[in-house]
Amino acid sequence: MKGNRIIYFLLLLAGFLSAGCKNVLDIDSTRTVGEKNMWKTLEDTRAALLGTYSLTRAALVDNDAFWIYGDVRTGEFNSPTRQDLKAVINNDLNASYPVLEAMSNWRRWYAVINSANIFLERVRDVKIADPRYTENNMTVDIAQIRFLRAFAYFYMVRIWGDVPFIITSHDGSFENKPREDKDKVMVWAEQEILKAAVDLPYKYSANDIQQPGRYYNEDENRWNGVLARKLTAYAILTHIAAWQGNYPDVAAYSKFVLDNYNKGGNSYISTDDLCSSGGFFNAKKYNHLFGFNFDYGHQDGSFTGHLEELTLAEPVVNKSLPDIFMAKDSILSIFNEENDERFHLDTLGRPGVERYFSNFNGKYPIFSKVKVIMDGTTDPSFRLFASAVVFTRLEDITLFRAEALAVLGENQGAIDNLNTIRQLRKLKAYDAVVNGDLLSAIFHERQRELMGEGHRWYDLVRYNRLRPRNQKFIDLIARNGIYWPLSTTILGQNPALQQNSYWK
Repeated sequence: MKGNRIIYFLLLLAGFLSAGCKNVLDIDSTRTVGEKNMWKTLEDTRAALLGTYSLTRAALVDNDAFWIYGDVRTGEFNSPTRQDLKAVINNDLNASYPVLEAMSNWRRWYAVINSANIFLERVRDVKIADPRYTENNMTVDIAQIRFLRAFAYFYMVRIWGDVPFIITSHDGSFENKPREDKDKVMVWAEQEILKAAVDLPYKYSANDIQQPGRYYNEDENRWNGVLARKLTAYAILTHIAAWQGNYPDVAAYSKFVLDNYNKGGNSYISTDDLCSSGGFFNAKKYNHLFGFNFDYGHQDGSFTGHLEELTLAEPVVNKSLPDIFMAKDSILSIFNEENDERFHLDTLGRPGVERYFSNFNGKYPIFSKVKVIMDGTTDPSFRLFASAVVFTRLEDITLFRAEALAVLGENQGAIDNLNTIRQLRKLKAYDAVVNGDLLSAIFHERQRELMGEGHRWYDLVRYNRLRPRNQKFIDLIARNGIYWPLSTTILGQNPALQQNSYWK
């Protein structure tokens, strides 16, 4: 019965994702005839909650957007054959390709927001109708939904800048809304997540004071790494503050995560686990501070919506050419220290390890850090992937803290946090003579550690704001060229919207 309700809810939401529209955001009303059967039992709230998570995952991975936004746009990867990816690499985001048009459309993100808005408006109907739905269950559900809605706005602001701000659901047609100032939206998102964090537990079904007992009558393992938790909230608050350039708050939010990660079942990740086919990116884990798994055991693997679709080729999988690859010179300039467990050359100029890159001496080095094929097999005849989308992890937050402390002039604390990651990857402690400027060394370490995890573009924006030396990039920031254009579909539907100035 539970499964049927979840499937029904997802089909209901899929209906308005695929339908045409005549309102501001390409969202048809979700209050169809079928919805009169919803919002009566706790099974309905569970279905709606998990449906909102599913919509968030879909918004991230559709057209491999998470990696194209975050990794491909930097120009550090090349594409041997795909003209649409070459356009992204060249910052030609107005080029006429279906993938670019789809990625310029915020429709999927407003589906998340609309789903969250409906949940918040209807959840108390279930509290009244079903005595099994406790006050605590509702409180924790509401906290997760508020978090997901705020995360959606944060993500959209990083992509498009100013966005329409909607926190109520809509029945039928309604007035087209203009875009709200991005800074105001980010302040709201931060405040929403802070409020949600108060009610979120460190773990579910683990007798946490915020969520005692079995959550939806499931044990702890069912929710391990699946749902937003207290540390999830503070990790995303760290990201928000960093994007705003508010480094005192980056330091404060990241400190909360680093002071409390043991309570959430988190730990630092070994290099073997990070790069193993059955390791960190396989299935669901507490170490995914915020992630979305594709559990192969639950028949959740897919051919698309994974980094591997872009990066893997022979000899890792049966595919002649990768969609993207990194040139050897670029690899060697990034991994330029001996004994780096992720990648380094030995004294004879051969790869000392091949955790991040396979086929280094071939024409196309294969970025194989993430390679979850089916349930962790290494059989190259398969191209059904099951890797999780991990938005943030403990190493990411540690390097954010190093960045914040360096900006604030607390150099020793910055060095200590940087060395936590360097030593984890078997590098020598930071040395200013060898590694240069501290802030640059921290961003260099982020580049290595988080490669392929959707962070690099946003790191480059922050770095160039802090170190305005690259005139081309500074001009891009000044003219709002760091944001994506709005799709022609969105502009045609809503005359209250204007194209981002850089792309007019």
